[in-house]
Amino acid sequence: MKVAVVGSIRTNNFQDEQLVQKITNLWKEASERLTNAEKSTYGVYHEYESNYKGDYSLSIASEDTNGESFLEIPSNEKYKVFKVDPATENSVFTTWQEIWAQEEAGTLKRSYTYDFEKYEPNGEINIYIAVK
Repeated sequence: MKVAVVGSIRTNNFQDEQLVQKITNLWKEASERLTNAEKSTYGVYHEYESNYKGDYSLSIASEDTNGESFLEIPSNEKYKVFKVDPATENSVFTTWQEIWAQEEAGTLKRSYTYDFEKYEPNGEINIYIAVK
């Protein structure tokens, strides 16, 4: 799947004191450039240094084909899909905490290639985790 990149950052969930500010600013800047509300928006996690405790890149992207740079999310990956309840406060973060807990418990074997959050125009949110 080819998606148009709107913006990217490099960060770390546990070592970057600017994490929340970086992600907030990235989404704010991206939302100003995302003009087609009929297309899905993606938060793509890639270029993992190691696991969820290491550095990674986060890119905001769109299905819109009018982009300057693109990411190719491999179509041959296997994904476990986590449905996010958008009515719950901090629902995306809470879902990521569930993902990390499953990984720590050994019930989720991640491949650390490309993971992504998919934000549908109808408000539905799913997190796709690449698995071994």
